[in-house]
Amino acid sequence: MPLALLALAIGAFGIGTTEFVIMGLLPEVAGDFGVSIPTAGLLVTGYALGVVVGAPLMTVLGTRLPRKRMLMLLMGLFIVGNLVSATAPVFAVMLIGRVIASLAHGAFFGIGSVVAAELVAPSKKAGAIAMMFTGLTVANVVGVPLGTLVGQHVGWRVTFGIVAALGVVGLAGIARLVPELPRPAGVHLRHELAAFKNAQVLLAMAMTVLGFGGVFAAITYIAPMMTRVTGFADGSVTWLLVLFGLGMVGGNLVGGKFADRALMPMLYVSLGALAAVLALFTLTAHHKIAAALTVALIGALGFATVPPLQKRVLDQAHGAPTLASAVNIGAFNLGNALSAWLGGMVIAAGYGYTSPNWVGAALAAAALVLAFLSGVLERRDDAPATVTAGGSPARQHDPVHH
Repeated sequence: MPLALLALAIGAFGIGTTEFVIMGLLPEVAGDFGVSIPTAGLLVTGYALGVVVGAPLMTVLGTRLPRKRMLMLLMGLFIVGNLVSATAPVFAVMLIGRVIASLAHGAFFGIGSVVAAELVAPSKKAGAIAMMFTGLTVANVVGVPLGTLVGQHVGWRVTFGIVAALGVVGLAGIARLVPELPRPAGVHLRHELAAFKNAQVLLAMAMTVLGFGGVFAAITYIAPMMTRVTGFADGSVTWLLVLFGLGMVGGNLVGGKFADRALMPMLYVSLGALAAVLALFTLTAHHKIAAALTVALIGALGFATVPPLQKRVLDQAHGAPTLASAVNIGAFNLGNALSAWLGGMVIAAGYGYTSPNWVGAALAAAALVLAFLSGVLERRDDAPATVTAGGSPARQHDPVHH
């Protein structure tokens, strides 16, 4: 794997840290600004919505720029956003800083996925994408717990200052290590938009929303579930999230490895297992050891879907994949927001703190159905035409197609 992937992974580490560390610092931020916890929660919601909007917006604005230069500009935007958050005099300014940083998120991962795939041989593309996303997964194991610890003991402003410094390291790494990759000749915005006419691209994005949404339906409410149902102490939530992050790291790497060998079977297995484990979580949540293992499994199976889904979009949007790749990153965040809302609804309806697990299982199962539909359509389109005895064309299944 080329060193340029390390630079992309460092940028991903910084982005992953700033996205998730705020969840552990909401009480401190709310206290400093004199706002309620639900109001401080807008820092999470605002970031997620900024990713959804910023992914296509920033990619469209950068269509005429070389990809390396665009990645550097995005890291610059990320640095500015985190510095604004770190120095915000009032809550509204911090929210603006969060949104500024979020605008870089989707386009960075979208363009970064395209660049990572171009840096390696075709047979290693999913592995290269997984290597970049390793930065995001490691952020949940190292960056978020450390950032939370620093924020709680030294001050949350210091945490966001450190994250901005990480952005500077990522920017320097991209400038030094990522080669100047020529843009494909003749590719314009209309070519990028044309990818959305492809049913397979839309199916892959729908799988992203539903499949990863299944993960966050459960994980968003892990704190009340683990403390009030399982019986863990409040302080145990941190190491449970570390377990979730370790699962993410492993699942991401395994997903990247096997997606290069058999992409659709990898999706079938990971989505099917994810739906089963989320459903099982309603039972294992009542036992400490079983609950901890299940949390790690959800992280592993959830992120095992990320490299194959991202590569699926790149493959199906061939020739003009940049915008579709970035929008698919927005789809992950749309799934997070949708599932968190649905999970909150079933809790509010009185079904208990384990009920979001059923929501997650249903979402993952729906993603599996779409994956099978996508596979059927692909086999039908790839099947060679034959002529029947009556002279009418017929489709013949290709037995070697995966």
